[in-house]
Amino acid sequence: MYIRHVLVTALAAANFANACVYANESSPISAQAFHSSHMEDEIKSATTHTKRGINSMFGWLNDMLTKTGVNKGQETCPPVWKEISTALTAQFLADGQCTDAARAAIRASFHDCFNGACDGSLILADECSRSENRGLERLCGNLGSLAQQKEVGVADLIQFAAAHAIKTCPGGPTVPVKIGRKDSDQANTQGILPGPRAESGDLIKLFASKGFSPIDLAALIGAHTTAKQRISDPAQAGASLDSTVGTWDNKYYSETKNGGAPFTLPADKSISQNPITAIPFGTFAISKGAWDFAFVAAMTKMSMLGVNGAGLVDCTSALPGGSRKREIRSSNLFDRLKW
Repeated sequence: MYIRHVLVTALAAANFANACVYANESSPISAQAFHSSHMEDEIKSATTHTKRGINSMFGWLNDMLTKTGVNKGQETCPPVWKEISTALTAQFLADGQCTDAARAAIRASFHDCFNGACDGSLILADECSRSENRGLERLCGNLGSLAQQKEVGVADLIQFAAAHAIKTCPGGPTVPVKIGRKDSDQANTQGILPGPRAESGDLIKLFASKGFSPIDLAALIGAHTTAKQRISDPAQAGASLDSTVGTWDNKYYSETKNGGAPFTLPADKSISQNPITAIPFGTFAISKGAWDFAFVAAMTKMSMLGVNGAGLVDCTSALPGGSRKREIRSSNLFDRLKW
């Protein structure tokens, strides 16, 4: 069992490396194949994996992360983003828990990007008024006003707000964020965003068409650790998808698998049971560190959909808690694994 978790954690690390490249280049990422039968063959053939070997792997990963450029912007981040960070913290944190505004900000990142590009059209083209974006109207209005007040790009602000919300939630990782996207007031295609009852097989294909592997999908869906449902069952509107909705932890994975969550979306249950996504899903239920690694990789990729990475400025330092580079260096590598 533990060998399986090590292998999935290594795959998550590889996904992070791909995301680092994606954030700095304009070339598209191809879908990564992931077959459960192949994974099982690898598990059976792996007979010797020592702590020294795993430590070496993560040592290599840490060295790589400091050289990818994800943590080093081409220019200094404009001071206005620190001002924006202060304003967002007041909206995203209350009584030591992340708020409904933070939840909306995380959701908005996906809804702006997945239909076509991370271009701010969610707000600028009033995509927020669509039924698929129900519940984001207030956030869209607030971010639109803030972008105008601070004279920053709407597309950038949506992604910055999402990374900020993730970090603001207790236990949330640092997702690198870059500034310099082009805004668009042209609406993207409607009807691409998956619904709460989508089948896992369809979701795997949909995400693959956007350059995301099944591991990415299983990791991204974990953002539901801070989510509340509003559409799937109107009679239970506001029901949380795990028992600790105000914190960023991996209880969502275990509670979705065992039926212990206050509410579970049919699509989430399907992902937890599909043979292709069940292995990473189960691993993330056991190791929050493995999930954080995979999530940061996938979320970094998401925030750059349809974006030319050339010339963007790294503003990760404007997020609460500083840079991801420092966070990685100070973290306990073995916290990502269960021995």
